[in-house]
Amino acid sequence: MGIFGKRKSREERAAEIANKVASGKGFYGRTTRAFVGGEDFAKLQGAIGAYNSGASVQQLLAMGAPTTVAVVVSISDTGQLVNFDPVVDLVVQPAGVTDHNHDHSHGHVTLRTIVSKLAIPRTGDQVLLVADPAQPGGFLYAGMV
Repeated sequence: MGIFGKRKSREERAAEIANKVASGKGFYGRTTRAFVGGEDFAKLQGAIGAYNSGASVQQLLAMGAPTTVAVVVSISDTGQLVNFDPVVDLVVQPAGVTDHNHDHSHGHVTLRTIVSKLAIPRTGDQVLLVADPAQPGGFLYAGMV
């Protein structure tokens, strides 16, 4: 404990700065927005959002949140990396949802998430999803089965 109270860890300070950058607030956020430009700033916000969702998933799994099995319908690369892991757009179909109308968007869930470069899901693979507490009816990617 420091003289002025409990000090934040390096990781907590880094996460706080990253959130300020993503929101465009504070010194870091305003300067990043000014130097990067609108389109690249939106990409940066997406990457930081994917990072934050990954941290949320780990906390939810540790608390014992139920998971749902889904099948990967398609995967596409966004060209972004977070800690050298790719950020991808996953289209998945949760188990138990059938496509009676042959409408390819029926029952599919689209997620932008970070995947491990050692375990990148492919079309037809089974993955785990966790219900997103911040967005009712939404899901977060929880890894491969």
